[in-house]
Amino acid sequence: MPKSKEVLSFTSGSASASDSDSETETKAKKRKQAAPEKPAAKKPKGGESSKPGGTSKGSGNKDKDDNKFQIGKMRYVSVREFKGKCLIDIREYWMDQEGEMKPGRKGISLNPEQWNQLKDQISEIDDAVKAV
Repeated sequence: MPKSKEVLSFTSGSASASDSDSETETKAKKRKQAAPEKPAAKKPKGGESSKPGGTSKGSGNKDKDDNKFQIGKMRYVSVREFKGKCLIDIREYWMDQEGEMKPGRKGISLNPEQWNQLKDQISEIDDAVKAV
């Protein structure tokens, strides 16, 4: 008799729906288990490189801090290399919950040619600022 019930349960629509529900639940469980692992894996990597630079400028990433110049409250000009190219960044920073300094979303990166053009036009920009 149990064999016939098993056959009936597999052929009925409600049982197949419950089977798909159980599959969905197992997939959801796998996703939930995978989700906490990813941030945990990222935190040590980011924490090691960011905390020394963010908490004390004298230790840790001296190369990064040597090329960062403060121009205002939480605003910096930094010189860095990206994909083998030199870039001059003008960017506002913010503090995250852990007290680390993070770059803001908006900012500008100038290549050396653009930086030189900006430097050449400083006197005209100063005149325009005085006129306003």
